[in-house]
Amino acid sequence: MSTVVELPPDTRQRLLEAACDAFREEGYQVSIDRIAARAHVARQTVYNHFPSKDALFAEAVRHAIQSVLITLDGDGATRATLLAFSEAYRAKILSAEGIAIFRTLTAEAPRFPALAKQFFRQGPQTTRKRLAEYLARAMEQGRLKRDDPDFAAEMLTAMLADFDRLRGLMNLQTDLLKPTKTAQVVDCFLRAFAPEKDMP
Repeated sequence: MSTVVELPPDTRQRLLEAACDAFREEGYQVSIDRIAARAHVARQTVYNHFPSKDALFAEAVRHAIQSVLITLDGDGATRATLLAFSEAYRAKILSAEGIAIFRTLTAEAPRFPALAKQFFRQGPQTTRKRLAEYLARAMEQGRLKRDDPDFAAEMLTAMLADFDRLRGLMNLQTDLLKPTKTAQVVDCFLRAFAPEKDMP
């Protein structure tokens, strides 16, 4: 009869953090052995938690965006919710780690097309889908002008990140998180989608 070895409760978290660091610094070709070493666990421990490197990568991406998506939960005021989402979103993708991951995956997409699709599905697509669902509810409730929520989600995320991410990628700038810009973007978005006045 085999004995089940109890692992510390933070083992999975350490594996995810080690995987994120490894993928960012060494690319997708990094070995499971290297990830295990970073997490200070045995190779088999990685496979006890994740059946493959693909599964580990997918979970690392999903884990990374949870701190962003959780801001859309609840029923707070629209501006406050969008501001919390936008601050978390910019902090995640415009951080040094976020820029490095984006650069690595963009470079490796031609060699690992399945990986690129998986990242897109788990990261940007999931984020826009959840944001669009939130915006659709706000539109139905009359808190925002009725429009295409998918387009509105794409517009907001582009306003929040596009130019600043290019500055980080091309100019290697690191001062990307201007404190006032997030509020400027959110307020501009809210003006564009302000609910229309009832006709007399």
